Amino acid sequence: MKTLSALTLLLLSAIAAASPTTTPRIVAAADAFLATLTDAQRSSVQFAQGDTAQKQRWSNLPGGVFQRAGLRWTDMSEAQRNAWLAVMQATLSDAGYDRVVAEWRADDALAARGAGGGRSPQFGMGFYYIALIGAPSKTEPWQWQWGGHHVTINATIVGPNLALTPSYIGVEPATYTDANGATVRPLGDIESDAFALVNWLDADQQRVAVLAEAPIEVVLGPGRDGRTLDPEGLSAARMTADQRAALLRLVRHYTGLANDEDGAARTAEVEQRLDETYFSWRGPTTPGSAIYFRVTGPTLVIEYAAQGPGAGGGARTPSHIHGIYRDPTNDYAARYAR
Repeated sequence: MKTLSALTLLLLSAIAAASPTTTPRIVAAADAFLATLTDAQRSSVQFAQGDTAQKQRWSNLPGGVFQRAGLRWTDMSEAQRNAWLAVMQATLSDAGYDRVVAEWRADDALAARGAGGGRSPQFGMGFYYIALIGAPSKTEPWQWQWGGHHVTINATIVGPNLALTPSYIGVEPATYTDANGATVRPLGDIESDAFALVNWLDADQQRVAVLAEAPIEVVLGPGRDGRTLDPEGLSAARMTADQRAALLRLVRHYTGLANDEDGAARTAEVEQRLDETYFSWRGPTTPGSAIYFRVTGPTLVIEYAAQGPGAGGGARTPSHIHGIYRDPTNDYAARYAR
């Protein structure tokens, strides 16, 4: 097992020297959000700690197909919405927040293309739900849950610890044009870094890492809590230093969803056992192809399935991405809550 890099050790030392954790900021933001709500809204958004049914009530499916519970975005005022966004900003990194919001906005782009229409299925930013499971606390376990079609964030806070697993990191459409006319690819950097890594492997390494010519669907998606996957593909121990760095860069897109403090700690946890981390691929290695990749380690599962023509739809189907981020040892902060 390789030791942590000097840069990572320096970063962790700086984090340890900082007196406050992010938990007080998250709790303060959550309390401020709750204060903006009516009694009826608070009743809708708050669930008891230990409500397993609500904890697991998330899906990539759109409204009308999957029944969510909580407070719906379209039923909130602008002030209430801004208060909620402050909770997300306190929990996530700047890059993580921007990524999640870009995924979310894609659903408005999908609705603008004629999908849904307010009935079934329901597409658009208004059909995302917020739930708080347990009361916001600096010491006791609690969770906030936000999500809808193709993206869900489950943030569980236990004292100074934060877990963002399991979260669904997907998008449809994969590419869209924003209000300023700019092209947006919310997960484009992830896909680019994945193709760069698989094409950096030599022929022998690719024979180990590339497992099939066709992509598959994610395996540990919604409703798959508690299941595990055996490592498959090429281990980081068989990679060069540059390839290992590329693998860690790919992983950071997920571990770095969390705020800087928690994201650095999570990245260091994965890096410490990088030799036990595996990378696998299904599908062509030509950029732009429909593909599936997986990263598995002792505390990590990442799945990414880019779907489109030839992978889950006809030629007219907008491309879309299914993806999951889990920690088999710490989904919903199970390890911290013991």
